[in-house]
Amino acid sequence: MQSKIDNLRKTRAFLLQLVSELSLEQLNTIPQGFRNNIVWNLAHLVASQQGFCYSRAGLPQLVEESFYNAYKPGSAPENSASQAEVDEIKRLLLDTLDSLEKDYKKEVIKNYTPWTTRSQLLITSVDDAIDFMPFHEGMHTGYIMALKRVILTSQN
Repeated sequence: MQSKIDNLRKTRAFLLQLVSELSLEQLNTIPQGFRNNIVWNLAHLVASQQGFCYSRAGLPQLVEESFYNAYKPGSAPENSASQAEVDEIKRLLLDTLDSLEKDYKKEVIKNYTPWTTRSQLLITSVDDAIDFMPFHEGMHTGYIMALKRVILTSQN
Protein backbone atom coordinates (compact mmCIF):
# COMPACT_ATOMS: atom_id res chain seq x y z
CA MET A 1 0.00 0.00 0.00
CA GLN A 2 2.97 2.31 0.59
CA SER A 3 3.70 2.57 -3.13
CA LYS A 4 0.08 3.53 -3.84
CA ILE A 5 0.18 6.35 -1.30
CA ASP A 6 3.56 7.43 -2.71
CA ASN A 7 2.02 7.53 -6.20
CA LEU A 8 -0.88 9.63 -4.92
CA ARG A 9 1.66 12.00 -3.35
CA LYS A 10 3.45 12.28 -6.72
CA THR A 11 0.15 12.99 -8.51
CA ARG A 12 -0.71 15.71 -6.03
CA ALA A 13 2.78 17.22 -6.27
CA PHE A 14 2.33 17.26 -10.06
CA LEU A 15 -0.99 19.07 -9.64
CA LEU A 16 0.55 21.65 -7.34
CA GLN A 17 3.27 22.29 -9.91
CA LEU A 18 0.69 22.40 -12.72
CA VAL A 19 -1.25 25.21 -11.05
CA SER A 20 1.66 27.02 -9.40
CA GLU A 21 1.82 29.85 -11.96
CA LEU A 22 -1.92 30.50 -12.06
CA SER A 23 -3.38 33.60 -10.44
CA LEU A 24 -6.11 33.49 -7.82
CA GLU A 25 -8.55 34.71 -10.46
CA GLN A 26 -7.53 31.93 -12.85
CA LEU A 27 -7.84 29.29 -10.11
CA ASN A 28 -11.39 30.50 -9.39
CA THR A 29 -12.52 30.83 -13.02
CA ILE A 30 -15.35 28.58 -14.18
CA PRO A 31 -15.18 28.62 -17.98
CA GLN A 32 -18.32 28.28 -20.05
CA GLY A 33 -19.27 24.63 -20.36
CA PHE A 34 -17.65 23.67 -17.04
CA ARG A 35 -19.37 23.12 -13.71
CA ASN A 36 -16.48 23.96 -11.41
CA ASN A 37 -13.01 25.50 -11.22
CA ILE A 38 -9.46 24.42 -10.51
CA VAL A 39 -9.67 25.29 -6.80
CA TRP A 40 -12.79 23.17 -6.40
CA ASN A 41 -11.12 20.19 -8.11
CA LEU A 42 -8.06 20.39 -5.85
CA ALA A 43 -10.17 20.68 -2.71
CA HIS A 44 -12.48 17.93 -3.95
CA LEU A 45 -9.54 15.50 -3.92
CA VAL A 46 -9.00 16.27 -0.24
CA ALA A 47 -12.70 16.02 0.62
CA SER A 48 -13.15 12.79 -1.33
CA GLN A 49 -10.18 11.18 0.39
CA GLN A 50 -11.77 12.04 3.72
CA GLY A 51 -15.05 10.47 2.68
CA PHE A 52 -13.47 7.42 1.07
CA CYS A 53 -11.07 6.62 3.90
CA TYR A 54 -12.41 8.11 7.13
CA SER A 55 -16.17 8.68 6.95
CA ARG A 56 -16.80 5.21 5.54
CA ALA A 57 -14.88 3.78 8.49
CA GLY A 58 -16.90 5.82 10.99
CA LEU A 59 -13.90 7.97 11.88
CA PRO A 60 -13.73 11.75 12.19
CA GLN A 61 -12.45 13.53 9.13
CA LEU A 62 -9.21 15.49 9.23
CA VAL A 63 -10.93 18.55 7.73
CA GLU A 64 -13.73 20.75 9.02
CA GLU A 65 -17.25 19.63 8.18
CA SER A 66 -17.80 22.90 6.31
CA PHE A 67 -14.77 22.17 4.11
CA TYR A 68 -16.02 18.67 3.36
CA ASN A 69 -19.53 19.89 2.54
CA ALA A 70 -18.22 22.59 0.21
CA TYR A 71 -16.14 20.14 -1.84
CA LYS A 72 -17.79 16.73 -1.45
CA PRO A 73 -19.05 14.75 -4.45
CA GLY A 74 -22.04 16.47 -6.00
CA SER A 75 -21.11 19.93 -4.74
CA ALA A 76 -20.12 22.91 -6.88
CA PRO A 77 -18.34 26.18 -6.12
CA GLU A 78 -20.60 28.66 -4.38
CA ASN A 79 -18.02 31.43 -3.87
CA SER A 80 -14.54 32.32 -5.03
CA ALA A 81 -11.80 31.00 -2.76
CA SER A 82 -9.51 33.52 -1.08
CA GLN A 83 -5.73 33.24 -1.31
CA ALA A 84 -5.68 31.95 2.28
CA GLU A 85 -8.18 29.23 1.35
CA VAL A 86 -6.14 28.24 -1.71
CA ASP A 87 -2.99 28.05 0.41
CA GLU A 88 -4.83 25.83 2.91
CA ILE A 89 -6.12 23.54 0.14
CA LYS A 90 -2.60 23.18 -1.25
CA ARG A 91 -1.28 22.31 2.22
CA LEU A 92 -4.09 19.81 2.82
CA LEU A 93 -3.39 18.02 -0.47
CA LEU A 94 -0.13 16.70 0.96
CA ASP A 95 -0.77 16.78 4.71
CA THR A 96 -3.89 14.62 4.49
CA LEU A 97 -1.95 11.97 2.57
CA ASP A 98 0.73 12.00 5.27
CA SER A 99 -2.00 11.47 7.88
CA LEU A 100 -3.62 8.71 5.84
CA GLU A 101 -0.28 6.95 5.55
CA LYS A 102 0.28 7.12 9.34
CA ASP A 103 -3.28 6.03 10.14
CA TYR A 104 -3.05 3.16 7.66
CA LYS A 105 0.20 1.92 9.18
CA LYS A 106 -1.32 2.12 12.68
CA GLU A 107 -4.36 0.20 11.39
CA VAL A 108 -6.68 2.94 12.66
CA ILE A 109 -9.01 2.64 9.67
CA LYS A 110 -11.22 -0.42 10.01
CA ASN A 111 -14.92 -1.30 10.40
CA TYR A 112 -15.46 -0.07 6.86
CA THR A 113 -18.94 0.43 5.38
CA PRO A 114 -18.99 -0.89 1.78
CA TRP A 115 -20.21 1.38 -1.02
CA THR A 116 -20.35 1.44 -4.81
CA THR A 117 -18.70 4.21 -6.83
CA ARG A 118 -20.40 6.03 -9.70
CA SER A 119 -18.31 3.86 -12.01
CA GLN A 120 -19.88 0.79 -10.37
CA LEU A 121 -16.80 -0.36 -8.42
CA LEU A 122 -17.54 -1.99 -5.06
CA ILE A 123 -15.34 -0.56 -2.30
CA THR A 124 -15.35 -2.79 0.80
CA SER A 125 -12.26 -1.65 2.72
CA VAL A 126 -9.79 1.18 3.09
CA ASP A 127 -7.46 -0.86 0.85
CA ASP A 128 -10.09 -0.78 -1.89
CA ALA A 129 -10.56 2.96 -1.33
CA ILE A 130 -6.82 3.62 -1.69
CA ASP A 131 -6.79 1.42 -4.80
CA PHE A 132 -9.66 3.52 -6.25
CA MET A 133 -8.13 6.91 -5.46
CA PRO A 134 -5.64 7.00 -8.40
CA PHE A 135 -8.54 6.48 -10.83
CA HIS A 136 -10.54 9.27 -9.17
CA GLU A 137 -7.56 11.61 -8.92
CA GLY A 138 -6.65 10.89 -12.54
CA MET A 139 -10.10 12.01 -13.67
CA HIS A 140 -9.77 15.26 -11.75
CA THR A 141 -6.22 15.78 -13.02
CA GLY A 142 -7.71 15.64 -16.52
CA TYR A 143 -10.39 18.17 -15.55
CA ILE A 144 -7.75 20.49 -14.07
CA MET A 145 -5.60 20.22 -17.20
CA ALA A 146 -8.62 20.98 -19.41
CA LEU A 147 -9.66 23.93 -17.22
CA LYS A 148 -6.14 25.35 -17.30
CA ARG A 149 -5.94 25.02 -21.07
CA VAL A 150 -9.30 26.77 -21.62
CA ILE A 151 -8.49 29.52 -19.12
CA LEU A 152 -5.06 30.25 -20.59
CA THR A 153 -6.35 30.07 -24.18
CA SER A 154 -9.22 32.46 -23.48
CA GLN A 155 -6.84 34.99 -21.94
CA ASN A 156 -4.48 35.12 -24.93
